[in-house]
Amino acid sequence: MRRASERPIPDDELTAADLREIWSILSLDERVQGFRVLPREEAENLLFGLTDSDLTKLVLALKPSDRRYWVRLLPPDDIADLIQGAPPEERDALLALLDERTRHEVNALLAYAEDEAGGLMNPRYARVRPDMTIDEAISYLRKLARQNLGTFSYAYVLDEQQKLLGVISLRELFASGGERKVRDAMQTGVVTLQENVDQETVSRVFAETDLVAIPVVDADGVMKGIVTVDDVVDVVQEEATEDIQKFGGMAALEAPYLATGFFEMVKKRGGILAILFVGEMLTATAMSQFEGEIAKAVILALFVPLIISSGGNSGSQASTLVIRAMALGEVELRDVFRVLRRELGAGLAMGTGLGIIGFVRVVVWQQFWPTYGDHYMLVAAVVALSLVGVVVLGTVTGGLLPFLLRRIGLDPASSSAPFVATVVDVAGLIMYFTVAGMLLRGTML
Repeated sequence: MRRASERPIPDDELTAADLREIWSILSLDERVQGFRVLPREEAENLLFGLTDSDLTKLVLALKPSDRRYWVRLLPPDDIADLIQGAPPEERDALLALLDERTRHEVNALLAYAEDEAGGLMNPRYARVRPDMTIDEAISYLRKLARQNLGTFSYAYVLDEQQKLLGVISLRELFASGGERKVRDAMQTGVVTLQENVDQETVSRVFAETDLVAIPVVDADGVMKGIVTVDDVVDVVQEEATEDIQKFGGMAALEAPYLATGFFEMVKKRGGILAILFVGEMLTATAMSQFEGEIAKAVILALFVPLIISSGGNSGSQASTLVIRAMALGEVELRDVFRVLRRELGAGLAMGTGLGIIGFVRVVVWQQFWPTYGDHYMLVAAVVALSLVGVVVLGTVTGGLLPFLLRRIGLDPASSSAPFVATVVDVAGLIMYFTVAGMLLRGTML
């Protein structure tokens, strides 16, 4: 059997779509080989569609003579992402490939954090003066269209201090009279992003406005660049992946699943797993405190999995709903008491429902298979009341824990389902045996 690196890649009529379809199963050498045999236009289509990680690996694997051309073809924001993803020893060499203007733009972008609007923006955009006529603006924009500006749907109207005054779409330009001034055709009240807002806020603004590009300004209203919707798509995918991984009870991976090294994977998953294991040991500690009750009424141990799983499940539901609501901006820190009331009510309703089911199950089972002894009605009551209590505990814990984490500056997604379940397991056991001790004392205990 031939190794993957020995598979030939056909170069006849190869397209970007063909190569993209098999990209994930190719080695780096095969990716470079396939990229080099693509027609120039197809190679450009492939390059602009790659993830930041794949783009960095591909560019660094190219010959120095090819690397210069392809790096200069990228817009400044993509070059900044490329340099940030490259090893430190390669960054100066990549910057040296750029012309002076682009190097200045990229260095300005690198001054921002990766997850800020300033780090996502493209500093190249179409700009016009308010005192231009429509014909002058169209003539000027025709010249700009020959440059690589990326998204070119709007022209932004700036004053002499480069402060944003308004925006005008290309459609409005062509529909307006030629001698009319730009200031008379532009729209004011433009939706903007502050340069230091985080990427979650950026994605939320795009979702609320349905715009394809939003200008980025500083505190004085000076326009710095634009963030486009294609940049936000990558951000949303990255944020969702990170939150899902954290919610699953592990540290977020910095690379795709199959591209993450074995030991890196174990480290990301094993650390939190060990913490959860230590937490679950408290369950054994809690049960040891009620050793006497269990010895007198072994039947109580049968319902332990039922009780703790119900609490953990309800807590996981609540934390999932609240974390997602926070991510979408539907819930803020000030809403903590509203969430508390909702989860308290939901916990009581669901707990009562489960309690009734648990009570009926014990009573009906006893009629056909006598298992719970003469005091089965009390056992059923213990199960029912414990279910109500533990479900309420689970919903309240799962609903409030994300608020606590955000309040102290941590990611709410860290309140993962396994973590909530661990907390509720221990507290649920204590609640269960406390209720049992109160109702069964003098009978089974």
